[in-house]
Amino acid sequence: MTPLDDETRIATAYYARIEAGYLSRGQLRTDGGGADTPFTATDLARNVVAIAFHDEFSETGGRLVASNRENRLHRWAQPIRLAVEFGASVPLDQRRADRSAIQSYIARLSRLSGLPIRLVADRPNFLVLIENPPERRALGARIRVFRPGTSEAAIRSVVAMAPTTYCTAFSYTAGDSGRYDRALAVIRGELPDLMRQACIEEEIAQALGLVNDSPRARPSIFNDDQEFATLTRQDELMIRLLYDARLRPGISLDEARPLIDIIAAELHPGDS
Repeated sequence: MTPLDDETRIATAYYARIEAGYLSRGQLRTDGGGADTPFTATDLARNVVAIAFHDEFSETGGRLVASNRENRLHRWAQPIRLAVEFGASVPLDQRRADRSAIQSYIARLSRLSGLPIRLVADRPNFLVLIENPPERRALGARIRVFRPGTSEAAIRSVVAMAPTTYCTAFSYTAGDSGRYDRALAVIRGELPDLMRQACIEEEIAQALGLVNDSPRARPSIFNDDQEFATLTRQDELMIRLLYDARLRPGISLDEARPLIDIIAAELHPGDS
């Protein structure tokens, strides 16, 4: 294992202060939501529309910029073989903890989606990279090998990750099918434990097809306010709705909207 460099040590201390600030304000909750975060079937349907049928980013002028552009539904239609790779300076105890957390989490996602998801040692179609700063800057070649044709804008967003970006994910489709065939998540290795767990949960779930964030989604990790660190009750229902057999990869929002309302009411009965 490579020793930690000064840049990583400084970044680790910086993000520890960021996490402490979140916690002091009651953010990064892990309770899944409670009596203070009620939501209805109407809320659930609205949030699925905002998060699964709109892109968070699009490429403009060689850069990834905030988008919120309407898109067709994208999701996996094949088993996911997920591999985790760590930068050489990521401590061994952190590697063990992160791998265990990912193993438990993908088992949960598999139960919710009905999609086979397992950890593998080779030939992955979903790659999670947990890297410290010097290693992250060298990821361009690894990303190009894993998914040839990845845009230079996407690669730059990884190798020159802004300090306010804690992690990122990309999902790839074969043509215009709406079916994912590859996905990649990159997570800062220097994050403290809870922020790193939050990245693991959000980025892997986003790579299943919940690609956007919405300020109206609550309780949810698909919201940039950092109120929740881990998957919530509503997030679980969004995953189940996304992978309901009545929807299909590539379906348009106009086609899907009445089905979304029906499924949401079934998943979350009661006042709408």
